[in-house]
Amino acid sequence: MKFGKLGVFTFTDAMQGPELADLARRVEALGYSTLWYPEAFNYETFAIGGYLLSHSKNLIVASGIANIYARDPAASAMGHNSLNALYGGRFVLGLGVSHAPLVSDLRGHQYKQPVATMRKYLDDMDSAWKAMNSTPASKQLVLAALGPNMSKLSAERTLGAFPYNITPEQAAISRANMGPKAAVICEQKVCLTTDPVVARKAARGALGVYLPLPNYYQNWFRLGFNESDLKDGGSDRLMDAMVFWGSAEQIKAKLRQYFDKGADQVVLQPIRPDGAVGPDWAALEALASVA
Repeated sequence: MKFGKLGVFTFTDAMQGPELADLARRVEALGYSTLWYPEAFNYETFAIGGYLLSHSKNLIVASGIANIYARDPAASAMGHNSLNALYGGRFVLGLGVSHAPLVSDLRGHQYKQPVATMRKYLDDMDSAWKAMNSTPASKQLVLAALGPNMSKLSAERTLGAFPYNITPEQAAISRANMGPKAAVICEQKVCLTTDPVVARKAARGALGVYLPLPNYYQNWFRLGFNESDLKDGGSDRLMDAMVFWGSAEQIKAKLRQYFDKGADQVVLQPIRPDGAVGPDWAALEALASVA
């Protein structure tokens, strides 16, 4: 699986069928290689993955990220095989342990030790594939990984890692933990505006939901931030790091830092300057190539 240099991530939960079909077609037409989508509060991961695949020809479609507490390992193994068989091997199953509130409060499951739980889930997927005599020639899996142990597991057992809410330094850290062969796929939010007030307002709107989640703020502390950066909706320096803003050329220069530090793919999440939901197509058009 070659992920390509640039991918796109956007929140699909608020989009209806025609918008989702248009999303897949336009992302592919702009030359992005991969479309990543979340599993949050609306669409089920394999259902929407199949829909997006059906409205594209060569685009890689990837779950970013499917919650392992949402289905048993056999169901994930079968979903992975189904979409790849039906759509020419263009589906990548990104798996993650999610966050304790979403697992316990929303789904009613007990949130367990992340790395051990993920390792067992991968073991059980392998067992399911073997039992069904359907082990794929290529297991097109990646893991949501921020810390060193999950990053190492992603390199050992999958194609690589998909770290989210990060800075370019994460690419170097992930590469050091994962070695030279596994894919390091880095999400980065962007906002195409040169107005710092507008950019930071949009950034706070996009990041507010993440600030209370330990998986993210503990990793931000590893990246050089501290508790003061979490106050009052997030510090300016945290917002500027999490959401690259400026002219297209300024944003491109910042994105190139990821490749300099070892990333294989950068996944753009285009935040609209007006704070409205949905991707900013002007940003995707302006950033479709990063020299």
